[in-house]
Amino acid sequence: MKIVYMGTPDFAVPCLESIIKSENNNVIGVVTQPDKPKGRGHKLQPTPVKAKAVEYNIPVFQPETLKNRSFEDELKQLNPDIIVVVAYGQILPEYILNFPKFGCINVHASLLPKYRGAAPIQWSVINGDTTTGVTTMYMAKGLDSGDMILKAEEKIKDDDTYGTLYDRLSYIGADLLIKTLDLIERGEVVRVPQNDDDATLAPMITRDMEHIDWNNTSENVVNLIKGLNPQPVSYTMYNDEKLKIWFAEVEKTEYSGEIGEIVDVRKKDFVVKTKKGAVAVKEVQAQGGKKMTADAYMRGHTIEKGIILK
Repeated sequence: MKIVYMGTPDFAVPCLESIIKSENNNVIGVVTQPDKPKGRGHKLQPTPVKAKAVEYNIPVFQPETLKNRSFEDELKQLNPDIIVVVAYGQILPEYILNFPKFGCINVHASLLPKYRGAAPIQWSVINGDTTTGVTTMYMAKGLDSGDMILKAEEKIKDDDTYGTLYDRLSYIGADLLIKTLDLIERGEVVRVPQNDDDATLAPMITRDMEHIDWNNTSENVVNLIKGLNPQPVSYTMYNDEKLKIWFAEVEKTEYSGEIGEIVDVRKKDFVVKTKKGAVAVKEVQAQGGKKMTADAYMRGHTIEKGIILK
């Protein structure tokens, strides 16, 4: 099949590469977000998907917007049989959704209809789920509401972060995508409508969520920290200085103290009291500094027992 692939971040790279290496599919064009300035020099950097497309000499398109039929001419010239969308970053207008004869399909990193929206992986970790997965589906006008095609489940491990789960699901999605394309080509797809009554949302992570609220259970605090690692990373305030917390674990020892109080400073970590239980902080990053283990940080910085983290 002739395929136009629409994707942007590194999550979408394994799916693209799996199509390129498959036997019966031909990626005739890649659509991705415009290059953005990065680093101190603000040098324009290609998206991960663009970099992979260039590696395989596939034509790349980077429209600023898809509105007002602005991409219609290019689409007609490409004339794809199907459009595959993986974390593209813009809502597709109807003229694109309705163009290919086999439709537009999406790889979504949750077990739909759970976690429709932009941040399904992060929310699955933040909410302490034990299972998540990937769904392939036909795209429709609503938010991640189209008919489902295939699903693959994946266990969330105790030490999983947003980053580790993100990586695994990207490869699970790539495998599921090839199976989905094979079904479509053979005309063997069974479309499964979503039950909107079971739908939950996974909205974008907001800046205020990054600030740790110690007036919570230790499990919820740890899940938030894991769910925001490696991006955008949660933080707390230590004596009016921002301290990012990359990794923490629920502390098994019982402590008394005020909510947010550093109740113990040990050789390899320090312990913070929460509303229910306590949290052992394992990895931190000072403002302007590098991420490091708590013990490495404490060799060069003072972490004082009795301080209340805000």
